[in-house]
Amino acid sequence: MSLFDLHEPPIVIQRTTTLIILAHVFYNYTIVLRLVGGFWANLDPRLSEAAQMLGCTPWQAFRRVTLPLLFPIIMAAALLVFIFCFTSFGVILILGGPRYATLEVEIYRQAVNLFNLPIAAALSLVQIGSMAGLMLLYTKLQTRTTRPLNLLSSQITQQPPRTWREWFMVWGNVTFMLLLLGSPLVALVARSLTVEGQFSLFYYQTLLSPHAPNGWLVPPSAAISNSLIFATATVIGALMLGLMVALTLTQSKQKGTTLFEALVMLPLVTSAVTLGFGYTVSMGQPPFSWLELRTSPILVIIAHTLVALPFVIRAILPALRTIQPNLHEAAAILGATPRQVWWQVDWPIIRRALLVGAVFAFTVSMGEFGATVFIARPNMPTIPTAIFRLVDKPGQLNYGQALALSSLLMLICTLAFILIERFRIGKQQEF
Repeated sequence: MSLFDLHEPPIVIQRTTTLIILAHVFYNYTIVLRLVGGFWANLDPRLSEAAQMLGCTPWQAFRRVTLPLLFPIIMAAALLVFIFCFTSFGVILILGGPRYATLEVEIYRQAVNLFNLPIAAALSLVQIGSMAGLMLLYTKLQTRTTRPLNLLSSQITQQPPRTWREWFMVWGNVTFMLLLLGSPLVALVARSLTVEGQFSLFYYQTLLSPHAPNGWLVPPSAAISNSLIFATATVIGALMLGLMVALTLTQSKQKGTTLFEALVMLPLVTSAVTLGFGYTVSMGQPPFSWLELRTSPILVIIAHTLVALPFVIRAILPALRTIQPNLHEAAAILGATPRQVWWQVDWPIIRRALLVGAVFAFTVSMGEFGATVFIARPNMPTIPTAIFRLVDKPGQLNYGQALALSSLLMLICTLAFILIERFRIGKQQEF
């Protein structure tokens, strides 16, 4: 509007399906890129070359050789994207409104606004049943389509674009990423630093005010300290549980190991809203009558730990599985005790994976919203719940503080994922 001196926006997509879909593409684009791209980069190019030597065109080689090999990982990425969209809560709640209420939003509305717990519970069961059906379908598809492959390092298989079509695909993809992924984040930061058209840190300064706004029990700055405290506690809890589970999965050879691994990874495909609602109705009721935590901040830490646990396990487990058994045997022959074997053999190998898991847990806790909005008390808001409360209230100051908090959260998460890339061990920990 400013650039072309317009009186109204040329594109109006607020409260529309288009905006909701764009937001979900924004969130899930990198999932497909990392899963499919990481696997594709390790495929042996000689398979496609052999097909072309036998008379296939490049397109036929891709359709008959490469695409069938990519199908399992494409299905895995599609499943994750569908699950994350199916269980989407914050995006729909803020961008969609009542008109586009999904299962997650309706569970929240029935439980919190209308206090109709039976309807909310029934909808939660529908959501859980849907997720279980999707996981069962995925397992069957993966079993039928997975083939043993000899994967190569991406450093061997990578090659620069050679034709104009390849350059067009690369730069078209980069442009798409910058427009769809970069512009909302740039706009977020730019508006948080602008007051009446002038550069200003006013919104950030007001976050440090010791006075609570109307309707608040604590100032917004308390949300930052609360999130940091919850995230630190989540890191400790998730690392302890994740390491124990990963060691059990690595060392156990019993038949139930696969089922146990599926159970501990269940929070990954379970809606955070359903989890938060479950805590709300179960704590203080039989058989947990003795455990009344609904008004305790400990419940937030428990929920965040459970949500972060699959990410920690996925970070630690590949590193543990790379440890060769003969290293333990050699250390034992040289006189090392089991404790010395752990500290001198296992620990140097897995400590970077533990750091990656810790950063994952910290980041997941900082951004968790679905479960927290159910169980966090008004006097203990986190950054995401504070942003939601600020956006939900009218006023330019509330809007500006929401922008500032969002920018700070984005900065923290960006730094965290830079650390993950720095300490990640090879490509086996792609998630």
